[in-house]
Amino acid sequence: MYKFVVVTDPDSAPGFRLAGVDVIEEASNLDEAKKIIPPLIYKDDTGIVAISEDFMAALDAKLLEKIEKTYRPIIIPIPARIKGLERTSYIERLLQRAIGYNIVIRR
Repeated sequence: MYKFVVVTDPDSAPGFRLAGVDVIEEASNLDEAKKIIPPLIYKDDTGIVAISEDFMAALDAKLLEKIEKTYRPIIIPIPARIKGLERTSYIERLLQRAIGYNIVIRR
């Protein structure tokens, strides 16, 4: 059975635990996250890794390339808590990452 692992900051971890997710790793800063994430990607028992978007942005290019090419574990970015960020801009960023093109969403 594969594990579902969440790597997030200590402020967000209780919310995941309340939702029933086992938060395996908490990182209070970017340096801690850089140490925690690589071993999780190479473990055989990890199926899904949800990582804070801020932590994903701090990873080096080589590791991000490995994440893009791997089929397991599945890496899910958790949106950063940015006040004033519109949902459409977040969806546009996800679409651009998934398909490689910037699609503008209009109402």
